[in-house]
Amino acid sequence: MARVVVVGSGIAGLVAALGASRDHDVVLVTKGELSESNTRYAQGGIAAALFADDSTAAHVDDTLRAGAGLNVREAVEALCGDAPQRIRELIALGVAFDRDGDALARGLEAAHSSPRVLHAGGDATGAEIERALVATVLDSAVEIVEHAFLREVVVRDGAAAGVLVRTDSGGEREIAADAVILATGGFGQLYAYTTNPAVATGDGVAAAWRAGAAVADLEFVQFHPTALAIPGSFLVSEAVRGEGAVLRNARGERFMVDVHPDAELAPRDVVARGIAIEMAAQGGTPVVLDATALGADFLARRFPTIDAACRTAGIDWSREPVPVTPAAHYVMGGVATDTSGRTTLPGVFAVGEVACTGAHGANRLASNSLLEGLVFAHRAVQAIGEPWQPAPAWLAEAALSGRAVGTGVDDVDESGESVAPTIPYDRDALRALMWAAAGVHRDRAGLTAAAAQLAATAAPGPGEDRDLLQVGRLVVAAALAREESRGAHFRSDFPLTSAAPARHTVLAPAADLQKAALAC
Repeated sequence: MARVVVVGSGIAGLVAALGASRDHDVVLVTKGELSESNTRYAQGGIAAALFADDSTAAHVDDTLRAGAGLNVREAVEALCGDAPQRIRELIALGVAFDRDGDALARGLEAAHSSPRVLHAGGDATGAEIERALVATVLDSAVEIVEHAFLREVVVRDGAAAGVLVRTDSGGEREIAADAVILATGGFGQLYAYTTNPAVATGDGVAAAWRAGAAVADLEFVQFHPTALAIPGSFLVSEAVRGEGAVLRNARGERFMVDVHPDAELAPRDVVARGIAIEMAAQGGTPVVLDATALGADFLARRFPTIDAACRTAGIDWSREPVPVTPAAHYVMGGVATDTSGRTTLPGVFAVGEVACTGAHGANRLASNSLLEGLVFAHRAVQAIGEPWQPAPAWLAEAALSGRAVGTGVDDVDESGESVAPTIPYDRDALRALMWAAAGVHRDRAGLTAAAAQLAATAAPGPGEDRDLLQVGRLVVAAALAREESRGAHFRSDFPLTSAAPARHTVLAPAADLQKAALAC
């Protein structure tokens, strides 16, 4: 029996803790309350080829198409192939997916070739999954440590030995472990506009980087096209467009029909850029999402959470279109892993949004996010105690960025000279900088200026702000390294996708990791 520490309490962390507890001694550490995570706020649903008129092959094809040529096919096949069984297990745990009579209800979302998206409570899928999993964990042998911030992954003799956390009392505690499973989610709080909760500050990516693990594809940040253009950036699920809502500009025109054959149901990056361009053309004024044709009764029944949010904001979306804007929503990159969640650092697994398996490629297919956490958490648990692989196999063909090897994204400029910190850290300023320079549209001038400013920013002490600054530096370095536009990464100075074979951008914090990756 091994001792396993799981960090994070979204779908990935809860599934990992439950699975590992069957054979191991498990401690589940979470920064806030047990139920607080990105999972809780996921509206749209979870995708799986469960129906007779659908197939795993079709789900794979849709995922590959959305990923813009950068997917790791082995990871895509694992994601889609494992999905039906993992969904059945959720149902067995008490997740109450919506029904259409005796059958599971299903919806169509952007870039899916078939209706295969399950939802619960209309638009409260994540909350229902979180509820069922939290209840099961509370009834298990898992030790739960709430309000404990991940300071560091502890490494001894080249392998993980546990984690160092800061407790709500301000003290520190080291939790020893044979295996560490990072399930800390993404870093939406790096941006001025985000649909993510306050806990999404990139702690797992930053801690893994400091511990010596490679990260990959951090330039691929998915901006959800439709967040309410009001304080809080409340997400308006893609499923609303799937049900027939349309986007209109200030003149009342459906502009997306001229952007992509699938109009409002085009891949998210296409819709987000289309909205951003239209907003720029109308002086920054948000576009509107027109769901009035769906009717008040349908909107209240199918999307009760969004309906309530709109009415709280004083908007009757059954009678008037709602103002929307893109917002940082999900990151396709993260700590580089294989299909079992193994990172380049022995003993450290990463699952869910914190990880980069390559399954999403350059752009995540809608409703594959909850699925990712579910599938790869299960796979990581199965790999505990197995022989460790030095690096994911797909890193062998990756384009490792020399600038990010060593301390390149920490404290040196483009010439390699040391940069003395002269700019005091300010979270709001950091988020505004990332939105402007590494948001929906990017270019060399903006990214280079941002890199210089971030390098000259004084690092805060251990905590969320230090992690945000570290991840910001990594994202900008990755975005500078990719001189093309692909998926969610758009460079106005390189607006076309390169004709060369697609390569992953891997940042390695030490030269020996670069050698390990290339030796795979």
